[in-house]
Amino acid sequence: MTKNKPIAVGLGELLWDMLPTGKQLGGAPFNFARHCAQLGLDAFPVSQIGQDELGDETLSILEAWDVTTGYVSRDSEHATGKVQVTLDQEGNPAYEICEGSAWDFMALSGELKALAPRVDVICFGTLAQRSDLTKSTIYEFLDSMRPDALKLFDVNLRQHFYSIESIEESLKRASILKLSDEELPVLRNAFLLSGSILDQLSELKRRFELKLIAYTRGAEGCVLLDDSGMDDHPGNAIERGDTIGAGDSFSATLCVGLLGALPLTKLNENANKVAAYVCSQSGATPDLPASIIESVSSKNSIEP
Repeated sequence: MTKNKPIAVGLGELLWDMLPTGKQLGGAPFNFARHCAQLGLDAFPVSQIGQDELGDETLSILEAWDVTTGYVSRDSEHATGKVQVTLDQEGNPAYEICEGSAWDFMALSGELKALAPRVDVICFGTLAQRSDLTKSTIYEFLDSMRPDALKLFDVNLRQHFYSIESIEESLKRASILKLSDEELPVLRNAFLLSGSILDQLSELKRRFELKLIAYTRGAEGCVLLDDSGMDDHPGNAIERGDTIGAGDSFSATLCVGLLGALPLTKLNENANKVAAYVCSQSGATPDLPASIIESVSSKNSIEP
């Protein structure tokens, strides 16, 4: 970790996306951390991989990218996670996630207990909460963080690997909620929300005392809602590659801007810019062009 840089963590699944074009390292929390690192934060994954060939390859890639690996533990009994990914004609992914992966058995070590109070921003979701052990680890880590730290809950519903209880417990611990137009109906039904989309988002923000909500609509952009008001960004025109990791890059850029206290409109503009670029590429964590990094990175968002 680098002294004086804000610390960002992606807490949860670290896995391999088995794409039609070949395998790529992924998992929403890892993607978030990778993009935060590109944008100038001291960012890394907190997860667990197997004592297997894919685990060895995972560490080799992280080290080549100069990503901190000290909080990626290894499990001799369970395999490194894998996801079979298929893409439709528009590049939208569908996932078949292997069960019983190493990240389903992540315990709260002494090292993780010591790390939690030092973290400035974290991203977590529902998928890694499918196992009781990892869910407990996530909650204990979040509860050990500073009250002023940014805690982004990316609903990120996958297959049947979520429950209303885990969504509610996550919302109680979060300061930022990111959800999509496909996910809001699940929360609407679970929490008996009514009225317009803005009414529903406002009720979630009020009920769970959230700092900010990001409501994403794919190519149609995003609505951001905080105490200052609402900003509606229409999205950026792109030549699409695939949409894998676009939401994670959005979350990372959003958090970098929040650490720099950017206004709502600029937060939305920056996050949509980075997400649009990721959509134009193949895979979840393409190298970002220097021009994009320069315009949205922490160097320009966070006061020294």
